[in-house]
Amino acid sequence: MKTRAASGFAKDIIIVVVGIAIIWIGLRIAFGTENPFYVVSSGSMVPKLNVFDVIVVNGNIPFDQLKLGDIIVFYVPVTHDKVIVHRVAEILNQNPLTIRTKGDANPGSIPGIDFPIMKGDYIGKVVYVIPQIGYVTRILTPPINYIIIAVIVGVMIVKQFSKPKSESGVSLSDNTTASSDSPSAASSQDDKEYSDVKNEYSGIDKEPEKKD
Repeated sequence: MKTRAASGFAKDIIIVVVGIAIIWIGLRIAFGTENPFYVVSSGSMVPKLNVFDVIVVNGNIPFDQLKLGDIIVFYVPVTHDKVIVHRVAEILNQNPLTIRTKGDANPGSIPGIDFPIMKGDYIGKVVYVIPQIGYVTRILTPPINYIIIAVIVGVMIVKQFSKPKSESGVSLSDNTTASSDSPSAASSQDDKEYSDVKNEYSGIDKEPEKKD
């Protein structure tokens, strides 16, 4: 009996693992990026994005269709050693398309971080924000935290797609804040120079760097 129960439990685990793998592959295809989920790890986009918010990134949105006010995820130019989430603040050049970004809580754009951003640096546009569920990554250990985040994000996305068009979607574009500062946010955060994001499915464990 024990052998039979153990065998049944093993089969259940395999089914769950295979199911999660299928969902994960499906989400990657649907959102057109290898890693669609990131956890915000610094405060340069406060109050729109806060530390431990989970953002969903759509890589199917072409770089040349971005507009002022869009919040995008991109690699630091040239080095590609860090992933940043900031808002499009200015179109610097049309051919080739080159943009300047800025953190909402930053006083200005940071050379080498916020610009020049080109197609090769672009990962995708932020299309959903799930507040604060990134805390799960600190409380629980892999793979449980990944599974919980995937389930929560999946439920949120299904709810968004099931809403009428007039109600669905998350408003992320705000042209007025793209070029303005947020004094109240700036006074409450120390680590704002750039908003670092972590992908909880890629093994990146770097903490946001503190600026003196």
